[in-house]
This record gives sequence, C-alpha cells and structure tokens, in this order.
Amino acid sequence: MKAHDGLYIDGAWRPALGPDVIEVVNPADEQVIGRVPAAGPDDVDTAVRAARAALPAWAATPPAERAARLTALRDVLVARKDEIAETVTAELGSPLPFSQMVHAGVPIAVAGSYAELAATHVFEEKVGNSTVHHEPVGVVGAITPWNYPLHQIVAKVAPALAAGCTIVLKPAEDTPLTAQLFAEAADEAGIPAGVFNLVTGLGPVAGQALAEHPDVDLVSFTGSTAVGRQIGATAGAAVKRVALELGGKSANVILPSADLAKAVGVGVANVMSNSGQTCSAWTRMLVHTDQYEEAVELATAAAAKYGDRIGPLVNGNQRDRVRGYIDKGLDEGARLVAGGTDSPQERGYFVSPTVFADVTPEMTIAQEEIFGPVLTILRYVDEDDALRIANGTVYGLAGAVWAGEEAEAVAFARRMDTGQVDINGGRFNPLAPFGGYKQSGVGRELGAHGLAEYLQTKSLQF
Repeated sequence: MKAHDGLYIDGAWRPALGPDVIEVVNPADEQVIGRVPAAGPDDVDTAVRAARAALPAWAATPPAERAARLTALRDVLVARKDEIAETVTAELGSPLPFSQMVHAGVPIAVAGSYAELAATHVFEEKVGNSTVHHEPVGVVGAITPWNYPLHQIVAKVAPALAAGCTIVLKPAEDTPLTAQLFAEAADEAGIPAGVFNLVTGLGPVAGQALAEHPDVDLVSFTGSTAVGRQIGATAGAAVKRVALELGGKSANVILPSADLAKAVGVGVANVMSNSGQTCSAWTRMLVHTDQYEEAVELATAAAAKYGDRIGPLVNGNQRDRVRGYIDKGLDEGARLVAGGTDSPQERGYFVSPTVFADVTPEMTIAQEEIFGPVLTILRYVDEDDALRIANGTVYGLAGAVWAGEEAEAVAFARRMDTGQVDINGGRFNPLAPFGGYKQSGVGRELGAHGLAEYLQTKSLQF
C-alpha cells in the first residue's frame, strides 16, 4: 500500500503538526518503502481530545450496533486480506505464506470473535437487590509492537470498541503501514469519527505523550518488560489503569513418556516461526537427561530445514542484539550445534536458525528474552527438577508440556507459573485468555477476559 502522509484523527487524514517523518525499511533488502509522519505531543493531544469528544455517543451506542460495526470491520479485513499480507511482508520481512495465514488470518478471526462478544456479552446483571452495570472504561491509549503488527492492533482495538471505549493507537515505528491500512479499514467499516484514531510516531515521544495524557483512562501496551515498567510507573502516578503484555522465556517441557521426535520437531518450528520474534515462543526446551543427546540431534536436523524458510529480523538493531546473545552463549560455555552469527544472506537483517546445547539454567541465554531464532536446550533429571527450571525465570507468559498421556501433561502444566500452556501441541484458540504471570505482564487479551479489561463496574442498589 502507499503510505499516508498524515495522521488519522477524528475520521480524517490530517497533516502532523511537525515536519518529522519515519522511514519504513524493508528488512529483507534494507530499502526504504515509505515515509509516515512522526507525531509529537500536540498531535497526540489532538487525537485524545477527538476520542474524548466521541466517547459519550459511542458508549451509548447499543451493543448490537457496535457488533455490527465490528462485523463490517472484519469483512473489510477479509476483503483486503491479500493486501494485508503483502504489507506485513514488506515492512516486517515475514515470508508471504506466513503473513497470509497468521498475520492476516488471525486478526480476522479475532475481529470476528469480538463482533460476536459485543452482541452476546452481558453488560447488565442482577445480583441480589443490585443491578450491576459493566460500562466502558473510557478513552484507551493503545501502544502496539511490530512483531505481529495487525494482530496486536486488533487484539486491543476490537475489545475496546466492543466495550464502548474510544481509542488512540500508537503503533510501532517499524510497521506503521499495516496500522495505516487498519485505519483505512476502520473508516470503510463505518467506525464513527473520533472513535478510532491513529498517530504514528516514536515511542519515547508519541508513546510517552499518550501514556502520560490526563484524558487517557487506560493504557494498553504490548512490548518489552523494561518499557512496560515505565508505563506502569507513569500510570500508577496518575492512578490510571494499565494492561501490559510483556516479555517471555517460555519452557517447552518434554516428559520421558512423550513422542520425542514430534515434541522436538514442533518445538523447533515454534521457535523459528516469525523468525523467533514471538513473545510466547518456547525458547527453552527441557529434556530428560536420558533422552538429551537424541533430542539435540533431532533439534539440529530440524533447525537445518529452516535455513532458507525464515525471514529477516525487523531491523539492524534487532539483528545485532540477537547476534550479541549468540556470542554471550558461546562465552558462557553453551555448545553451538546449529546456526551462529554468520548471516545467511548478503543483504537484509537475517540471522541463521540457531540451536544451543549444554545450556544451564543460570546462563544469560536461558534467562533473558532474545527475540530471535535461537533455541536453548536444557537437561533435567526428574520432574521436580524440570519444574524448577521451567519456573526459574522472571517471566511467565506461555509454555508447553508433552507426555504420553494427556493427564500426565496436564498435571505438570498446572504447576507451571505461566499464563498459557499448550498440551501435546494444542492449537491456538482466539477465545482463550492470553497474558502472563510475574514480569510477563498485567491483564489478559482475547476472548471475554480481554473484553473485561476495557470495562468498569458500577452497582446500583435497590
């Protein structure tokens, strides 16, 4: 798509107040593919004021009508699915088939789920002699990341609209074209002026202005734990609600009774998807010591198949960051069995699919989120040891357990300190709540639990 040279505020594209722009670079060939405005605090203020002015009417709109607008939005996204996939591929570098299936397909499903929830959710209930009303929290400031650009937008905007909130979106500066495409879709779907607003800009400028704005009632942020802490502190000072979906270092626990080949193969695929740029990726594979070397051989062979099947990382800084972690793993004594720091391409921000063996729990690569195609394989001696290792990081976003019997896997999963666990390769469910324990965040996204983040509760006693 062609980049807009304006911001989408109050139902129209309008110039930013300042001259600054952001260059959008294709990470596969390092070529500039577009330029968008870099909004400043005054632009953010204009957008928030538009959202505040639109709030009373949208909050009073019957849920059935809000559901109809969300259905129309989903239909527009369906009609523009190919354009969405091509745009994500251009600015993120994701291979086109993955963009079609995941980057375009999943947001369509999520938008549809919130259209249904808007129509069926109980916004008013009787509790004894009280009537309990579930009302929109108000104006939402949404700050989204680049790794799943449309999914993260829809996962915030759709429930906010379903709840009756108005919203100002500040997308990641690496992937603003996808956000502009979404703004076009919202306009085409008939979302009223001021209900959805888009300001492209830099995090420390536009993002901070949005998080600090006194007329923003809820800040919904997805990104690094470090930035999440800053946003939480800012919101706390203003007694403002936050929803934070942050980092992860998820464990893939393969119990001795599991189908080892299948568990390892799916585990490697999980880490390499989206070039490893997934907060919930199972980047720590835990294998019983008796099966460890076999698992390493299987993982090494599986990783080799992804050499020309994964895309680049989003930018040069991210590529260099991942290479730094690979060097750190080598420095701390891990055994490199696949990949490394050599680039598989002459141009673009590529990192080879990388696997480390002989990783111990205290190593940096076993503790910190790398956000690249890097798998660490750790050994354990019994289930208690596996649980200790699995729970032994500051994160708790996702994970996986494999066992011969489902009940065995479930029993282990229930002891894991994490927000979501896949059992024997369980499928993604857009209606299930997603979010983390510990430093992986606050709140939940998706489904009814995601809708609840955008509602506040009022009781009337009779």
